[in-house]
Amino acid sequence: MKKLSLIAFMAVLSLSAFAQGYKVGDKATDFKLKNVDGKTVSLADYKSAKGFIVVFTCNHCPYAKAYESRIMELSKAYAAKEYPVIAINPNDPTAYPEDSFDNMKKRSSEKKYTFPYLLDESQAIAKAYGATKTPHVFVLQKTANGNVVEYIGAIDNDTEGVNANKVKYVEDAVNALLLNKKPETTTTKAVGCGIKWKSI
Repeated sequence: MKKLSLIAFMAVLSLSAFAQGYKVGDKATDFKLKNVDGKTVSLADYKSAKGFIVVFTCNHCPYAKAYESRIMELSKAYAAKEYPVIAINPNDPTAYPEDSFDNMKKRSSEKKYTFPYLLDESQAIAKAYGATKTPHVFVLQKTANGNVVEYIGAIDNDTEGVNANKVKYVEDAVNALLLNKKPETTTTKAVGCGIKWKSI
């Protein structure tokens, strides 16, 4: 019984470590993940980037679908300003086949994504970042010392897409960084579907 209790306790600690992830001010790890075009993509590939809008998202989640057009708008607005969107699907496709790599390719093609849509097959990057939802955004600023996390959370405060006076957290953060200022809001609660973790 004690052995089982210890195993359960260690599992909780492990999950807690995954959930903690990065805080604002931390340096984010780079990665090499497979894009829907079959090529691997890393942040280091973007030589001229000033930073990144890293979005953990997926195909099946209603929240991810609701925010899909807004993610596409972020890409159109900020790619030319050297803050490209990097979308990452961390979900276990065994739990949700709609999130399979083949379906990621279909979604990207049908919706004409202008940004990479990467598969975090091992889920190691989602765990490192501390992503828990889809969508969950991490705005990074490129510095001489690496990619520094400047904002974590939701895209805006309008999940339903009906609030004309919504606060555009990600846009506000990137606009501030482009002016060499720190974002006024650095963390918000990500609202979405829980990431579907692989069973251990």
